[in-house]
Amino acid sequence: MPEDGVPLQPTEDLLTTPEIIRLAKLLAASGVTRIRLTGGEPLLRRDLVELAAGLRGIPGIESVGVTTNGITLQRKLLALQQAGIDRLNVSLDTLKPDKFAHITRRQGFTRVMSSILEAQALGFTPLKINCVVQRHFNLDEIEDFVAFTEKHAVDVRFIEWMPFDSNRWNDETFVPFSEMMQIIQTKFPAVEKLRDGANDTSKAFHVPGFRGQFGFITSMSEHFCGSCNRLRLTADGNLKVCLFGNTEVSLRDAMRSNIVDKDIRDIVDVAVKRKKFALGGHGDMYGLSKAKNRPMILIGG
Repeated sequence: MPEDGVPLQPTEDLLTTPEIIRLAKLLAASGVTRIRLTGGEPLLRRDLVELAAGLRGIPGIESVGVTTNGITLQRKLLALQQAGIDRLNVSLDTLKPDKFAHITRRQGFTRVMSSILEAQALGFTPLKINCVVQRHFNLDEIEDFVAFTEKHAVDVRFIEWMPFDSNRWNDETFVPFSEMMQIIQTKFPAVEKLRDGANDTSKAFHVPGFRGQFGFITSMSEHFCGSCNRLRLTADGNLKVCLFGNTEVSLRDAMRSNIVDKDIRDIVDVAVKRKKFALGGHGDMYGLSKAKNRPMILIGG
């Protein structure tokens, strides 16, 4: 979230639940099998449970997940599980309550941790913790996050800090995967590599004997663009075929102009075929840091 926030969009600019379901059916018919609801904060959507149930009932959709800050998650966990949500990601950049309050500008650490523990008790698998690592902020905590996996069946994912509008990215604060791994191996020399799936975005590891595991999303230092099979649909209905690309196609406007499903599928196909080879066509992380794009809160990830 940019320090000065982002302008709230009028409700009429956002996709309605029937519009989301329609697009999900079209994408499922084209081979999409997994959907993740992100944000912003998806739990702020009043009909999230109904939306999740609708998505889970679409033929071809095998999994529906949610990425959340966890603040209000605990009281909604059972309803989300009953609606068919089977994958949870909780964003948590620190295990220290005072540091949590500093970066989020609010109290709530205890509620987030309670949500994680309750989700674990309810059997959510996988249950992932997303941690964006920055030098001088939380690099000193990555050993603690790995230690957390000893007794908790969670997948901690250390995410390289990526440049987006208003997040003040700089290479002095950026920490590459190789440096994080070196720190962890010094503390946990027995760490082992786990097998990654064909389209996984995370390099997975674990410490033998620990219940959970950890991994790295290395978008900046070792990008995985060649195997990326993700599409993003923003809350206002724009299709982004690349997280880092600034090219968007409005599927909302297409639907509201009353075009038929086949034409919408054609729009998606053309957009996918125009996807740049890597990093949205920006060359490297320094070129990416100068590019214009939405703030991450308006993209979802």
